[in-house]
Amino acid sequence: MVLYKGPRLLEFAKTPSHLQFNKYVLTGYRPVQTAEECLRSLFYMHNELGNIYTHGIPFFLFLVLLPFNIPWMEVESVWICVAHYLACISPTVGSVVYHVFMNHVGGEQVYDTLLSLDMFGVCLVNTLGALPIIHITLLCYPNMQQAALLAYILLSVYGIYCATTARTNVLRLQAFVWQALFRFCLFLFRVYGSGVGSPKSLRLFVTMDTLAVMGGVVNIIQIPERFSPGLFDNWGNSHQIMHVMVICSIIYYHWGTLEDLAWIKTYQCPAD
Repeated sequence: MVLYKGPRLLEFAKTPSHLQFNKYVLTGYRPVQTAEECLRSLFYMHNELGNIYTHGIPFFLFLVLLPFNIPWMEVESVWICVAHYLACISPTVGSVVYHVFMNHVGGEQVYDTLLSLDMFGVCLVNTLGALPIIHITLLCYPNMQQAALLAYILLSVYGIYCATTARTNVLRLQAFVWQALFRFCLFLFRVYGSGVGSPKSLRLFVTMDTLAVMGGVVNIIQIPERFSPGLFDNWGNSHQIMHVMVICSIIYYHWGTLEDLAWIKTYQCPAD
């Protein structure tokens, strides 16, 4: 993808220290650039191009196609559809902006702001994405439902703070642990308790969380580039693999939510 002749790319050792977060990616680093130059980097090969397009293309597809695939008029609580739509697109927006402008002339201060924006998008999919699941799982327990929604929102605010202030990938992944445990308890309540929801959606939601966790782990342990430094500089490195797994996770989340929304139209809670 060389539509524009870019600048001379740098090796790992010659990049600013705040961009040296993967020692196994040896070449292909963009030099420090203005905002306009960062945008031009969309059209020539460098080691962030794969990261940009693995989330950029899905962002535009989700943005345009999802509204036609969500049953807005068939759901009594329209906020569920709004939360679902925002959850699906939020992680890709911050990610694309972060990867496009991460080498901006503003240096580490701009980089930290962009990284926080990226993490905020990830936090939103964990926060907004779980609200419809909570609402439907506890549909027959209104008081418990409201308490669980409030508790999860407060827990998510804490998770957002931890994720946006974390200094390592391990700490960023840990910021989402409590949210994941909360959702796991909901899944258990569906299986072993009195929680409700589509019989088909639970498998999809479990797959969603499994893919997200696996993507985070791959990103932390930096495989496959760890085993062959330099070979995966432009394509196929751990961060790109994580991006693809996140997109797959979002797709499974979307499918699971659609199953629940179709199910809720015909379900009536038992009389007390």
